[in-house]
Amino acid sequence: MLYISKVQDGLPLYKALGSDIRVKIIDTLLAENGINMNDLAGKLGISNGALTSHIKKLEECGMVTVSNDAEGHGNHKNCSVHVDKILIELAAGGRSENIFHTSVKVGHYNECRALPTCGLASSDHIIGEVDDNRYFNHPDRFNADILWFTKGYVEYAVPNFIPFDKKIDSITFTMELSSEAPGINEQWPSDIYFYLNDVNIAMWTSPGDFGEVRGLFTPDWWFANWNQYGLLKMVEINHEGTFIDGLKVSDVKIDGFNLNSRSNIKLKIAVPDNAANIGGLTIFGRSFGNYNQDIDIDIGYR
Repeated sequence: MLYISKVQDGLPLYKALGSDIRVKIIDTLLAENGINMNDLAGKLGISNGALTSHIKKLEECGMVTVSNDAEGHGNHKNCSVHVDKILIELAAGGRSENIFHTSVKVGHYNECRALPTCGLASSDHIIGEVDDNRYFNHPDRFNADILWFTKGYVEYAVPNFIPFDKKIDSITFTMELSSEAPGINEQWPSDIYFYLNDVNIAMWTSPGDFGEVRGLFTPDWWFANWNQYGLLKMVEINHEGTFIDGLKVSDVKIDGFNLNSRSNIKLKIAVPDNAANIGGLTIFGRSFGNYNQDIDIDIGYR
């Protein structure tokens, strides 16, 4: 999902899609489920040079990705659509007065259980040793901007600073996630569970561990054959149920938690031992992946 929190931040996207030929490119890529750029130029009846210019604009706004064709000969490249949804917050410029916004860094969890393959890194170095889960309790973990494990969980204390004597109507968590495969594997499903105060509210199956294209914010020193980026997921619980990217996924409602300004709120993200697809979890923070953010949280209250 491509998430645009402010209307004005979407200008590169609007400009990229404000062209008939680029919209046709998107339609063709979706129909073909990705295609070699030479073949794409042929289908569209345009030169390779013109196509490259259009693709560059679509890449810059996060709509498409280009990767090397490992099975081809010469400098062949494949192009595919990078997102499945576009969400634009039209309540611009800002949030309603009855929404408290905060964020939590990836390494600021209170509890954890991480089984190898696993590890953490800050914006400029690996923290401790890879696949040694003891470092998930190292003080340097607070600087982590990415973490990964095969199964287990991390649990975060959610800052709750809504005005006194207010009740909570909704909580929205937005974060960049992927699976965790040894190395990378674009087809590596993993069932990722979300818990609010120890209650399972939702599950999402990550399709893979993405690494064929470097993440937009992933630092240059990061290893080319490791996780590069994830998918932005928005989990919301309100009076109607629990939703992921706007689609209802469970009947668990905020009402059952009776949350107010004095409530402790915990978010747990897990790949449990009994998951059908144990493909691990990677959480991307501000210095990694395709989205310049940590775990963003909106608390609606009345």
